[in-house]
Amino acid sequence: MTATAPLHPPPRAATPFALPAHPWRWGLAALALAALGTGLFWWQAAATAAPEVSVETLAPGPVTRVMAVNGKVAAHDSVRIRPAVTGTLQEFLAGEGDLVAAGDVLARIDPSQQEAMVRQANSTLQQGLISQAQASAVYGRDRDLGALVARSKLEDEKLALSGAAAEVARLTALLDQAEIQLARYTVRAPIAGTVMTRSVDPGQLVDPATALFTLADLSRLIVETDVDESYATQIALGQPVALQLAGTRDPLAGTVSFVSPRVDPDTGGMAVRIGFDLPLTAPVGLTVTANITVDSREALTVPRTALQGDAVFRLLSGRAVLTPVKVIDWPAARLIVTEGLAAGDRVITDASGLTTGMAVTVTAP
Repeated sequence: MTATAPLHPPPRAATPFALPAHPWRWGLAALALAALGTGLFWWQAAATAAPEVSVETLAPGPVTRVMAVNGKVAAHDSVRIRPAVTGTLQEFLAGEGDLVAAGDVLARIDPSQQEAMVRQANSTLQQGLISQAQASAVYGRDRDLGALVARSKLEDEKLALSGAAAEVARLTALLDQAEIQLARYTVRAPIAGTVMTRSVDPGQLVDPATALFTLADLSRLIVETDVDESYATQIALGQPVALQLAGTRDPLAGTVSFVSPRVDPDTGGMAVRIGFDLPLTAPVGLTVTANITVDSREALTVPRTALQGDAVFRLLSGRAVLTPVKVIDWPAARLIVTEGLAAGDRVITDASGLTTGMAVTVTAP
């Protein structure tokens, strides 16, 4: 037999590395990876960059705290006139806008019934006077007779005369009372001033609860206003006030002249009156803006935006450091610092988003 070699497959020819069909796609992928790496680098850099802040260096300066309120012009002396009796209003002798003097007649209430009572009281008094005269004549005659008249009779006549005199005094008082009541049917001005309002018309039945007139002395005007109870303890007599009447531009000087000792429980306001330093003429009820100066001093102040609760951020060695402070809370953009800061301290004016110890960058002014 003839030995035969085993059959082997012919060796495969080596083939070169094949390139993609579209080489430009590899270029785009490389560019995308480069851009992604660059973006990631800048994102990380931005995330770790120190935030920019505005900083203010503290220095003492003049500070004025002002309480701004609205008020109304009012007369310093104003009265509401009511009748002292009940009756039908007969006539008016004054109207709105009239100037009257103290004691001038403003109105009359029908006095016919009271006049009748005066006449009756006067008639009764006349009868009493006659009785007194008769008792006096009897006593005088018997006294002159001396011993011819019994002492007991003379004493009785003397007592009768005293009784008649007492009755005359009583009747005189009744007449005076009736005349005083009659005078009340004539309504007079208690003060000099201007009639501001007239509330009723002739022929109307009025009583002591009916307001007839409002009378005001316009020679001395004031401003009436209310201060919220939150600031009530900071308002005091004598504080200067800048006043501006509605419709005007020029400020007027004033002074706090009255501070109520109580807070209205319904409104939470405390009544305050402000006097004008110089006399002026203005309509009652006109709106007035009043800026009351409650404090004036040299002090350190910080912007309200710098306050974070009871602390502010100071800038120390490039970092925000939370520092407790005490301030006078007041409705203003800047607050007076009483404790915690000193002149020369650098305070971050807007500390939102900061934490203590955080590195910060100061914004160029």
